Amino acid sequence: MEILEEAIARRVDAIAVVPFSPEALEPVLKRAMGAGIKVVSHEAATIQNVDLDIEAFRNADLGEHYMKKLGECMGGEGEYAVFVASLASTSHNQWVDAAIAYQHANFPGMKMVGSKNETADDQQQAYAKTQELLRAYPNLRGFQGSGSTDVAGIGQAIDERRMADDTCVVGTSLPSISAQYLDTGAVDMISFWDPALAGYAMNKLALMLLEGKEPTDGMNLEIPGYEKVSLDGKVIRGQAWIDVTKNNAKDYPF
Repeated sequence: MEILEEAIARRVDAIAVVPFSPEALEPVLKRAMGAGIKVVSHEAATIQNVDLDIEAFRNADLGEHYMKKLGECMGGEGEYAVFVASLASTSHNQWVDAAIAYQHANFPGMKMVGSKNETADDQQQAYAKTQELLRAYPNLRGFQGSGSTDVAGIGQAIDERRMADDTCVVGTSLPSISAQYLDTGAVDMISFWDPALAGYAMNKLALMLLEGKEPTDGMNLEIPGYEKVSLDGKVIRGQAWIDVTKNNAKDYPF
């Protein structure tokens, strides 16, 4: 909020923001818009006080994708747990909520244990919570992570217990964080989108707004994953997620 207040005071032309807690930033972004500043956000599809929000994909689609992969890995049976970096993170909760709904509809033999596990995107917190869950639920075999380090923490615990062959772990991460656990099989699949490309898309949209141009449904931003975006009100979505397993992790050295 302090950084945004400083930007408003400097009378910048545009602000591109990826809010950790969208709700907390609504008042200051409202002031920015009131000052005539164009505001573009990312990972905040429900935020109100922006001109446009760009998403790499529809959050519910990614959540359903994760659960489809997790359910296939688990054979549609058994207990699983879900992790979010923050209970205030809009995108993480949308992924998890969609995954749970997809499980209920498509994998009735699966059961979520406990509630959403909050990790602050900290690998050691994810590791500790995984250990706690495995002690509390001896039959727990599935995990879905949302924060970038969640699956790494989960994988670390799985490796220590030598449970890679008996568990399934999917979630959002990068090869630089989780490659060692993909290699051992403690993590089965990660997905991500290139944040640099998302940032590029944010800036490109901000420039369009400053030039008086309006986005249109199906437009091509000429950025990989954003060649045919969908427009829903002020929310623009691409199709930009990338699935990585141990078989192709080396193709993404970041």
